Amino acid sequence: MKVEQIYTGCLAEAAYYLESNGEAAIIDPLRETKPYIDKAERNGAKIKYILETHFHADFVSGHIDLSKKTGATIVFGPTAAPNYTAHIAKDGEILKLGKVKIKVLHTPGHTMESTTYLLIDEKGDENSIFTGDTLFIGDVGRPDLVQKVKAEITPDFLARQLYDSLRNKIMTLPDDVIVYPGHGAGSACGKNMSKETTDTLGHQKKVNYALRADMTKEQFIREVTEGLVEPPHYFPFNVLMNLQGGIDSIDEIIARGKRPLTAKEFLTVWESVEALVLDTRSKEAFVVEHIPGSIFIGIDDNFAPWAGTLIPDLKQPILFLADEGREEEVVIRLSRVGYDNTIGYLKGGVNAWKEAGFDTDLIKEISAKDFDILYEMDSLHIHLLDARRRSEYDSEHLVGAENFPLDFINQNMSLLDRSKKYFIHCAGGYRSVIMISILKSRGFADLVNIKGGYKALSQTGLEKTKYKEPKTML
Repeated sequence: MKVEQIYTGCLAEAAYYLESNGEAAIIDPLRETKPYIDKAERNGAKIKYILETHFHADFVSGHIDLSKKTGATIVFGPTAAPNYTAHIAKDGEILKLGKVKIKVLHTPGHTMESTTYLLIDEKGDENSIFTGDTLFIGDVGRPDLVQKVKAEITPDFLARQLYDSLRNKIMTLPDDVIVYPGHGAGSACGKNMSKETTDTLGHQKKVNYALRADMTKEQFIREVTEGLVEPPHYFPFNVLMNLQGGIDSIDEIIARGKRPLTAKEFLTVWESVEALVLDTRSKEAFVVEHIPGSIFIGIDDNFAPWAGTLIPDLKQPILFLADEGREEEVVIRLSRVGYDNTIGYLKGGVNAWKEAGFDTDLIKEISAKDFDILYEMDSLHIHLLDARRRSEYDSEHLVGAENFPLDFINQNMSLLDRSKKYFIHCAGGYRSVIMISILKSRGFADLVNIKGGYKALSQTGLEKTKYKEPKTML
């Protein structure tokens, strides 16, 4: 028996490869199918099942493509009703995989079809559970996402379901059962996930706030529903893509997106289809020189979740710049969250753009030390925006800073004044550069990035405070 967790850090997502006696199952695969197919072929195994724990909101699953390429059966739990061929398993149903068994445990609560898969080893022992978004390490799945698709399914209703699922289906299992969740810290599918990506059920019963033995249902409902922030914009659209199917194959998306364009071709396409130009290089490279009107979202950070949060239309044509050799990676990572309309990249990057005679732009920056001096001299006339999330701002912020979270920039841009000069910071510099690139593309001209963000600012003599009174632009 083989169990392998395949963890993708930028999405904080865990897929799983299970194998026994030449048969394999893939749990919650990402969009690209090749890694799973290659792994099975290397091991001399045939993929028999593709097990989906639920209709994912935070990424587009690769289950349909993988099934077409391997002949494997797609399996969902009870109540799932996809618009394509799949096996809808019964609660308690046993799936045979080589010499092991997989028991289907219907565990509604995060969504109605949410299902946990219990792996029973060759000896007949209950070995591990693959919980999807029902149970995380340190947390449980948030019960409010379905309401974005079906308004009548309230967070309170799902939280009640989740309480029963945890108590009646999961917490009754042996303490030595290994918990393999669908996500880790950084995912927006929960609010308090651990950085660890696996644990024993017994230890989770001791440390996970939602599994307290003396917790009443009403206490559970209150604690799992409080403090939930608005989910990223793209979540309900990804649910529908996973539910309805009918989407392009990843191979088609890669072929279309990896089209190299000269600078003149790039400009022609940009203007003819009103494309978004996405610069995926490092923030340092973008600050020094970039194409005017382009948006920065660097690939070496939480690239896909930020693209999903900030690009409103999943069908938006996207042209992009990337470091040489990373073009396919950009296309794949955008497609993971449903952006399938990448239509080419600038061959030769910014250098090719300049060689063609086109202008470039830069972002003004100031060091934390120099800003400290400036702010102490004239804080009353300096407009300082903190681009971090509200929870980060509440924890600690600079006195006089206004909270303007990057997450909600599209909704709240009208609150800013184009005639003012804004100094902008985040935690380390990534989000502030994204924010400035978006604002510049919308006509804001006088913007200054504070290098090093709050991490650098906190080491200066500037006065800091914890949250007392709201000073937010939301």
